[in-house]
Amino acid sequence: MKHSFKLALASISVLALAACGSGSPSGGADSSADAQGSLEQITVGVIPIVDTAPIWLGEAKGFFAEEGLDLEIETATGGSAIVPGIQSGSYDFAFSNLISVMVANDKGLDMEFVANGISTTGDESSDVGSVLVKGDSKISSPKDLAGKKVSVNNLSNIGDTTIKSIVEADGGDPESIEFVEVPFPDAPAALENGIVDAAWILEPFQSSAMDAGAKMLSANFAEFDPELDVAGYFTSAQYAQENPEVTLKFTTAMNKSLDYAQQHPDEVRDIVGTYTKISEDVRAGMVLPRFRADFNREAVQKLGNAAQSYGTLSKPVDIEKLLP
Repeated sequence: MKHSFKLALASISVLALAACGSGSPSGGADSSADAQGSLEQITVGVIPIVDTAPIWLGEAKGFFAEEGLDLEIETATGGSAIVPGIQSGSYDFAFSNLISVMVANDKGLDMEFVANGISTTGDESSDVGSVLVKGDSKISSPKDLAGKKVSVNNLSNIGDTTIKSIVEADGGDPESIEFVEVPFPDAPAALENGIVDAAWILEPFQSSAMDAGAKMLSANFAEFDPELDVAGYFTSAQYAQENPEVTLKFTTAMNKSLDYAQQHPDEVRDIVGTYTKISEDVRAGMVLPRFRADFNREAVQKLGNAAQSYGTLSKPVDIEKLLP
């Protein structure tokens, strides 16, 4: 197993911190490699965030080696580097939130998911991310965000799409919201200093902001749909067609990794400490996403429809081509 680390500042879907160290433990995989002989190397592009813990954990447990695969995990600076990496062939597979891949396909690329990544907890009182306001804010419901300034990490993506949807459902005008780009690590300060009226913040920054006095207005993922899948692992349709056996092996190992991560949250928190600078205390208290193998197709279609209705996508999403 090899890990090639690049500058790592997360900006996609959930949780972002710089990479450190040289990768996750891999004792289990080494023994599997010895048993199976030479393995086929694949390169997977990820952002070193909590969301990608299952792939690091699955590697450490030998799930990929059991399928005859040797992972080279490359960390990217953010979502903007992920899709081009697949397009150029630098990555065989990569991790991204659903709307980023939908947008890529909307622009003429041909990408498809081969495994799930993370899903909302479905709990409107405790999710991996939420819209926060100051403790003394008069904003008390999603509709109150109409006409306000709200931070998201990227414009025209999964954050503002889900926020617009819950505001509209609450009777507010989503088009009147002024969205501004603020990286997750900077969002708590932007909220506290009044630069924005509300901030969409993901873990571990969500917990830190709430500890400092911010209050949750809306768990936008869970409120949009309690079964929403947020991100997953994808490749180009061409690669999947030309390498069906490798793709199947990756999907099988990734699904096993997701199931294992969901069943062993303490190991998830531990492995995150091997590839990020998130402290042990913060890791112990942050809300983890739900890890599951199956996509909820209805929720994904709902997300695509919302993205189209707000102009992020120009045409309907073809779920049958997008999902495995």
